[in-house]
Amino acid sequence: MRKYGIEIAIGFIPVLIVFLLFVNVNLMPFVLLAIIAAAVVYLATGRGKLAHASGSKRRKVSDSMPFSFEQIGGQERAKQELIEALDFLVRHEELSKLGIRPLKGILLTGPPGTGKTLMAKAAAQYTDSIYLAASGSEFVEMYVGVGAGRIRDLFKEARTKAKKAGKESAVIFIDEIEVIGGKRDGGQHREYDQTLNQLLTEMDGIHADTAPRLLIIAATNRKEMLDSALLRPGRFDRHIGVELPDKKARYQILNIHAANKPLADTVELEKVAAESFGFSGAQLESVMNEGAIYAMREQSEVIEEQHLAMAIDKVMMGEKTDREATKEERERVALHELGHAISAELLRPGSVSQVALSPRGQALGYVRHNPEQDRYLYTRDFLNGQIMIALGGAAAEEIFYGNRSTGSRGDFDQAMNIVRTLVESGLTELGIIHPEMMTPDAWAKINRSILDELMGKTIAMLSTKRQVFLDALDVLIREETLSGVEFRELLKKLSHSA
Repeated sequence: MRKYGIEIAIGFIPVLIVFLLFVNVNLMPFVLLAIIAAAVVYLATGRGKLAHASGSKRRKVSDSMPFSFEQIGGQERAKQELIEALDFLVRHEELSKLGIRPLKGILLTGPPGTGKTLMAKAAAQYTDSIYLAASGSEFVEMYVGVGAGRIRDLFKEARTKAKKAGKESAVIFIDEIEVIGGKRDGGQHREYDQTLNQLLTEMDGIHADTAPRLLIIAATNRKEMLDSALLRPGRFDRHIGVELPDKKARYQILNIHAANKPLADTVELEKVAAESFGFSGAQLESVMNEGAIYAMREQSEVIEEQHLAMAIDKVMMGEKTDREATKEERERVALHELGHAISAELLRPGSVSQVALSPRGQALGYVRHNPEQDRYLYTRDFLNGQIMIALGGAAAEEIFYGNRSTGSRGDFDQAMNIVRTLVESGLTELGIIHPEMMTPDAWAKINRSILDELMGKTIAMLSTKRQVFLDALDVLIREETLSGVEFRELLKKLSHSA
């Protein structure tokens, strides 16, 4: 009978309404009651759906595929620090005998794409823990209290999943922690403050003798924005820097991403690692992937050296464009790029990796430099040389055209950034000075003083190579791209003939 209850009700109600109308009964009270009842049911089910949606948004990642530290290239120091911190969780019984308090939170800081998320996944694998992850933006809502509720649900779910899986611990990874963990300034951001307060409360509720044990790993590239309450001991006890990889680390990362790719025997990944100075792990993965795409476009069965060279250019500057320059523009661009390249070879012999006349991204041409080794400390002479290399393009235009073009805009931005580094490092005649003490007029004066002096030196240096410019111009326009080796051979040949 229950099975057909709905069908019977649907058939009975119309009959009842017709009967009541037939006996002249006023149906308006019944209609109003029906509307009120429908509204109550709608609001109840609607709030239930909203609550369900609110809860479902709190977590995007749960149990993941196993991922170990061996699968992360480079970052040896950061991995060692993290493993040492994780031993507090793995060897908790041994450490408890010594009265050592286990860590509650680990903060990973560093530029984007350096492997912070991968290290959190590897930490879960290393400790044999349940892994849950969320982004800080998932806890931010316009309704006060929703974010705090999601924090509570996340910690509750971590404990529930760990018990269900028979695990002794769980790792909770929160990316972009600065979104909810920013400094509290006493403003009106009640939702942000409540969410942060709830996170602090949950972390205070983590105890060593409570099973399953929880470890919070957070990641940010803006550590200076975090509230001091998060950073104090007892909350995020360890702060581990995950920095951009050096040459050795880049070589390891490239080898990892090349494992499933057919490389030509002539490919030297050490050379690729040297040419990709300043690249993050994510960018290096993109280099290998884009190199494979270029090989596919040319229907090549293996990835050649030129494919990886083009991939580096694409990751660094963007894809090639279809913009067609006039003959006069091509000559000006060629002379401009030769100005950069010749300046670089005169000041940093062997530093030019490629000279190209093909449009890529926003540039009509470019020179890719190849540092001989990674550098982290710079002298005033070195930075002055970098400014002269940046000004080389504009200097070449001054020599051959008597004026400059808008193509030097990016070069001037780069030069002024180096001037700022000189000032902030106390390497100018101003001595040691705080940048905030510099007025706009003072900045303009020091920029003009340094750049005018170095522009004069650059023009004087390149003026002695005028014939080299003219002879190399035809070759660059014809070939469009010259490798560093080809350019140095050409420069050596032209210098001897001159």
